[in-house]
Amino acid sequence: MNRLSVSGYLQPNTRTCVTPYPDSTRPFVSLRIEGHDTEITLFVRPGSADALRTLAAAATEAAAALDTLTADAAEVPRS
Repeated sequence: MNRLSVSGYLQPNTRTCVTPYPDSTRPFVSLRIEGHDTEITLFVRPGSADALRTLAAAATEAAAALDTLTADAAEVPRS
Protein backbone atom coordinates (compact mmCIF):
# COMPACT_ATOMS: atom_id res chain seq x y z
CA MET A 1 0.00 0.00 0.00
CA ASN A 2 1.21 3.47 -0.74
CA ARG A 3 1.48 5.70 2.33
CA LEU A 4 -1.64 7.64 3.20
CA SER A 5 -3.47 8.60 6.38
CA VAL A 6 -7.20 9.27 6.31
CA SER A 7 -9.66 9.93 9.12
CA GLY A 8 -13.40 9.87 8.83
CA TYR A 9 -16.46 8.72 10.73
CA LEU A 10 -18.57 5.91 9.37
CA GLN A 11 -22.23 6.75 9.72
CA PRO A 12 -25.23 4.42 9.32
CA ASN A 13 -25.84 5.86 5.84
CA THR A 14 -22.25 5.32 4.62
CA ARG A 15 -22.32 3.88 1.11
CA THR A 16 -19.95 1.45 -0.52
CA CYS A 17 -19.46 0.70 -4.19
CA VAL A 18 -17.35 -1.99 -5.86
CA THR A 19 -16.54 -1.48 -9.52
CA PRO A 20 -14.45 -3.95 -11.54
CA TYR A 21 -12.35 -2.63 -14.41
CA PRO A 22 -11.52 -5.73 -16.48
CA ASP A 23 -8.96 -4.06 -18.74
CA SER A 24 -7.02 -6.73 -20.64
CA THR A 25 -3.61 -5.26 -19.76
CA ARG A 26 -4.10 -3.69 -16.30
CA PRO A 27 -7.30 -4.93 -14.62
CA PHE A 28 -8.27 -3.67 -11.17
CA VAL A 29 -11.21 -3.26 -8.81
CA SER A 30 -12.24 0.00 -7.19
CA LEU A 31 -13.71 -0.13 -3.67
CA ARG A 32 -15.28 3.21 -2.78
CA ILE A 33 -16.53 4.15 0.70
CA GLU A 34 -18.63 7.32 0.67
CA GLY A 35 -19.83 9.30 3.65
CA HIS A 36 -21.16 12.81 4.17
CA ASP A 37 -17.76 14.54 4.19
CA THR A 38 -15.39 11.67 3.45
CA GLU A 39 -14.73 9.51 0.42
CA ILE A 40 -12.11 6.80 0.38
CA THR A 41 -11.32 4.83 -2.76
CA LEU A 42 -9.06 1.78 -2.79
CA PHE A 43 -7.73 0.47 -6.08
CA VAL A 44 -6.95 -3.24 -5.92
CA ARG A 45 -4.88 -4.99 -8.57
CA PRO A 46 -4.71 -8.73 -9.27
CA GLY A 47 -2.61 -10.45 -6.64
CA SER A 48 -3.96 -8.22 -3.84
CA ALA A 49 -7.12 -10.16 -3.04
CA ASP A 50 -5.66 -11.52 0.22
CA ALA A 51 -4.94 -7.98 1.43
CA LEU A 52 -8.56 -7.07 0.69
CA ARG A 53 -9.77 -10.17 2.56
CA THR A 54 -7.60 -9.16 5.54
CA LEU A 55 -9.19 -5.71 5.47
CA ALA A 56 -12.65 -7.30 5.37
CA ALA A 57 -11.78 -9.55 8.34
CA ALA A 58 -10.54 -6.53 10.31
CA ALA A 59 -13.77 -4.67 9.51
CA THR A 60 -15.80 -7.65 10.73
CA GLU A 61 -13.73 -7.75 13.94
CA ALA A 62 -14.25 -4.01 14.45
CA ALA A 63 -18.01 -4.42 13.93
CA ALA A 64 -18.12 -7.18 16.56
CA ALA A 65 -16.18 -4.98 19.01
CA LEU A 66 -18.64 -2.14 18.34
CA ASP A 67 -21.57 -4.50 18.96
CA THR A 68 -20.00 -5.48 22.30
CA LEU A 69 -19.44 -1.84 23.28
CA THR A 70 -23.04 -1.00 22.37
CA ALA A 71 -24.38 -3.95 24.37
CA ASP A 72 -22.19 -3.07 27.38
CA ALA A 73 -23.38 0.56 27.28
CA ALA A 74 -27.02 -0.58 27.21
CA GLU A 75 -26.46 -2.67 30.37
CA VAL A 76 -25.04 0.23 32.43
CA PRO A 77 -27.78 1.49 34.78
CA ARG A 78 -28.61 5.17 34.41
CA SER A 79 -28.98 7.31 37.51
